[in-house]
Amino acid sequence: MGTPGELTDADAVAAVLAGDVDAYATLVERYRDAYMRFAVRMLGDREDADDALQSAFVRGFRSLAKCQDPSRFGAWLYQIAINECRTLGTRRGRRELRLVRGDAALEHTIGEEKPTDDVALREEIQRALDQLDGDQREAFVLKHVEELSYEEMADLTGLGVSALKMRVKRACERLRSLLEEVHHDGA
Repeated sequence: MGTPGELTDADAVAAVLAGDVDAYATLVERYRDAYMRFAVRMLGDREDADDALQSAFVRGFRSLAKCQDPSRFGAWLYQIAINECRTLGTRRGRRELRLVRGDAALEHTIGEEKPTDDVALREEIQRALDQLDGDQREAFVLKHVEELSYEEMADLTGLGVSALKMRVKRACERLRSLLEEVHHDGA
């Protein structure tokens, strides 16, 4: 088998369905890093994220014949991954999914370098993010952390662009309000 970039998603799905189970490794490799980053940010823990992603890839493999548009495999798998994150978060007794606490944990988890000059501000922002409902947090992370366009977000989530814009807008308004309360109370 060639390198992961040689097969399109549709070609890889067709190969797996035709019996070449090794072609699934192409799909896993193609989406693993981006979906791991998302899962870590949503669950706040690398082990939880790894568990959720492992379950998502297994579910994806077992349900591959149900993927109606193999050229959109990434969006289909994303739906499975986010459902696994939600399920794991609920199963582990969390009422709300949460983002990674602090950039140091995220750097350690995904190997990115981030500035660490204002820990107190990041902690305030994290506390505010923790107070968003899951739908708003998810939309905010996709838009402002993963830096996806609204069209890309719509492809991944299956939601309309206008609904996503409203979720991001409400998340930003709520974050602004929460952060203003912190600064007002601390003044």
